[in-house]
Amino acid sequence: MGACLALCSLASCASCLCGSAPCLLCGCCPSSNNSTVTRLVFSFFLLLGTLVSVIMILPGMETELRKIPGFCHGGTAIPGVENVANCDVLVGYKSVYRMCFAMTCFFFLFSTIMIGVRSSKDPRAAIQNGFWFFKFLILVGITVGAFFIPDGTFHTVWFYFGVVGSFIFILIQLILLIDFAHSWNKVWVENAENSNNKCWFAGLLTFTFLHYALAITAVVLFYIYYTQPDDCTEHKVFISLNLIFCVIISIVSILPKIQEAQPHSGLLQASLISLYTMYVTWSAMTNNPNRKCNPSLLSLVSNVSTTEPSGDSTPGQVQWWDAQGIVGLVIFLFCTLYASIRSSSNTQVNKLMQTEEGGGSGGEAVVGEDGIRRAVDNEEEGVTYSYSFFHFHLCLASLYIMMTLTNWYKPDTTTQAMQSSMPAVWVKMSSSWLGLGLYLWTLIAPLIFPDRDFS
Repeated sequence: MGACLALCSLASCASCLCGSAPCLLCGCCPSSNNSTVTRLVFSFFLLLGTLVSVIMILPGMETELRKIPGFCHGGTAIPGVENVANCDVLVGYKSVYRMCFAMTCFFFLFSTIMIGVRSSKDPRAAIQNGFWFFKFLILVGITVGAFFIPDGTFHTVWFYFGVVGSFIFILIQLILLIDFAHSWNKVWVENAENSNNKCWFAGLLTFTFLHYALAITAVVLFYIYYTQPDDCTEHKVFISLNLIFCVIISIVSILPKIQEAQPHSGLLQASLISLYTMYVTWSAMTNNPNRKCNPSLLSLVSNVSTTEPSGDSTPGQVQWWDAQGIVGLVIFLFCTLYASIRSSSNTQVNKLMQTEEGGGSGGEAVVGEDGIRRAVDNEEEGVTYSYSFFHFHLCLASLYIMMTLTNWYKPDTTTQAMQSSMPAVWVKMSSSWLGLGLYLWTLIAPLIFPDRDFS
């Protein structure tokens, strides 16, 4: 009897995995839409690849793999059996580069296939919203193939792809944070006005104060630990400029003309953007190869000297796990999930993110003749988001994950080591400046073009 029930359950799962409508999450989300479930499942693919990359870069992983008899070249051997795996590639930054290369290719493939899909009546929409088992097999196949790519110049070339892709993704993260802050502020203000409950205003004030307090604290710590009286000129310029820019956007956000054009604009958004800007500034400074200007978190806590290493020290010693990388992963997870479930009424952000206002109406999940609960097709009249742009966003996210997990270190093919590089510093700083410019544009655009709808 148990075997029969198990077979029936497997049959139900097979119809979900191979069907044309996503029913994988309908048991947990009874009012789910096609558009939401599909984005969540693709995001799950990305998060699964990220988890594999994290496991592969864990300290000591190569040592543990070498203990498996007959597995790694140079590891424990079984008499008469040739060790089959090159564990130098399976773990460390090489494995992260290859795993993220596979995810990038996978999402870029679907981004290309889905160009021009206008509604779920397009045959390609069935590929987008179903056949999950086969899509998973495609991802696995690309991943296996990526591990057979010869070393050569692959890592150096892919590093520059990662730099460019991460630069664009940082901007997308900032756009999503702007959208989140606008939605957050709008909902809480409306709740306060409709219920006459001042607690909503108190909550907005508390979070605004908290964001600014953290940002100011970060600036003070940056000046203390990431600058020197006679050195680190770049860091002093970076910190000072971004501090000035954050003050400017905060003042602009509460100007009477801005408030008249955008009633929901306020300090909550500006405080969140200021805090994110300080994070990007911190992340950029941690990539400075000058160790006097870039102390590790361990040295700050244990008061270890941050002088330049001696010439006989081991080259290429890197710290894979640091605080800014962990914070970056947390922000990445939040933005990825938010991009999958967001339903925004912000016209400017919807145009930038290629989504429709409101994200489609919800409904009760449909139960088919086979008794399987399926998601509601809310895109018969038109898609609620650009399939192609969503995959392109995940493609860039894969590159950003690659750079974050490897701390933006540049592979050195001559020494087989990873080194910090100034290009990574400039990429992050320029993205922060461009992001601040985008936020400033969302504030002043309604004044420059009063005839357009920027609500």
